[in-house]
Amino acid sequence: MGYTAKDLADATPGSRDRYVDLLRVGSLGTVLFGHWLMAAVSSDGIGNLLALVPALQVLTWGLQIMPVFFFVGGFSHALSYRSLARKADGRPVYAAFLRARLQRLLRPTLVFVLVWTAGALAVQLAGGGDGRLTGAALRLVTQPLWFIGIYLAMVAFTPALLKLHQRWGWGAFALLVGAAAAVDVLRFALDVPYVEFLNFAFVWLAVHQLGFLRADGRITRPGPLAAAGLTGAVLLVAYGPYPLSMVGMPGEKVSNMAPPTLALLAHGTWLVGAVQLLVAPATAWLARPRVWRTVVAANGIAMTAFLWHLTAMLAVYAAQLALGIGLPAPASAAWWAQVPPRLLAAAGLTAVLVALFRRFEAPAPTAAEPGSGPLAALGITLCLLGILGLSMTGLGGLLEGHSATLIALPVTAPAAIAMALGGWLLVERSGAARSVRLGG
Repeated sequence: MGYTAKDLADATPGSRDRYVDLLRVGSLGTVLFGHWLMAAVSSDGIGNLLALVPALQVLTWGLQIMPVFFFVGGFSHALSYRSLARKADGRPVYAAFLRARLQRLLRPTLVFVLVWTAGALAVQLAGGGDGRLTGAALRLVTQPLWFIGIYLAMVAFTPALLKLHQRWGWGAFALLVGAAAAVDVLRFALDVPYVEFLNFAFVWLAVHQLGFLRADGRITRPGPLAAAGLTGAVLLVAYGPYPLSMVGMPGEKVSNMAPPTLALLAHGTWLVGAVQLLVAPATAWLARPRVWRTVVAANGIAMTAFLWHLTAMLAVYAAQLALGIGLPAPASAAWWAQVPPRLLAAAGLTAVLVALFRRFEAPAPTAAEPGSGPLAALGITLCLLGILGLSMTGLGGLLEGHSATLIALPVTAPAAIAMALGGWLLVERSGAARSVRLGG
């Protein structure tokens, strides 16, 4: 039996931290808006508004909100893992934890991937995959999946990093910050090759670690935290080798995002401090029944909306071309005049796609048995590598074997999809494998 948002909202226990749910919805909503705004589509392809108007790159200091989502993830993962551990009476819970956290994440993601893969194959078999707009769309649509790959890594490392947190508290966060700083020194000052990729782990796991600290009520002075992060980010950008934009720009030699830098970590730290300053007024606002019902409803579809929002945006542009409505030069006055109706159309079409695919985000029953930890670990590793690989390859050139480099190895889209599907199956089967061994 399904439950409505009103049912879930009315059943919310008084102990629930509602602000975390608001941050999750708000951060993903900001990402959707930012992507819709930054896409500069013309007859020549798909560009980036921030690259065309560099003065607007300062907006990324507000629109690059992914650190807040990863911070919320750390909070949720700490509570979830500890809850499972308390119920397990000393039994291993790693596999059960992975299955529980992956249910609402991977099902809608893999449905999205399979639907788009089928469409991309159909287009390419019909000989229509070489157009500038079509080719750009097939590359663009999977790029946001990097976030899901990183999130899977956070889930996988939660037990180990939670132990580190329990032992050292703020010291564990400081250790990760120091590691990120050391990587950038090796990268920029000593030109050590490939070391920069370590910051995919150190930077994002440091933000995730702040979520553990929030779960324990240890972020007691958010003001100084925000001030330190903002000051650090400003100084690093002003005097270091870091660009102003907190998202990647096409053609730039250094990106704060890929791989992440110490400047991005400072940015994430000030964002965490800033949102913590709003806890009291936001909590009071969320006590209103109508507001809380809205947040609950949005949480139930947030991942589906994230996955399909670029599809909606591309469909709006395709409709504009089909109807003979011109595509003004990006950043021109005519282009800006089209922004409000285009955003409204993208939001409306996203709502339609959410209605079609939201059922795949609905939570499904998860086996409570401990399961095989090694099998689950192998599964989530394949999942994150597959999802990250697909975010890099895109879905263009499926028939030609187009590949991208993932951790020094070439990977194709079909191979990435196979890894993600196989990894999910291993995580799901880890419980059954454990049950068979126990029964034998």
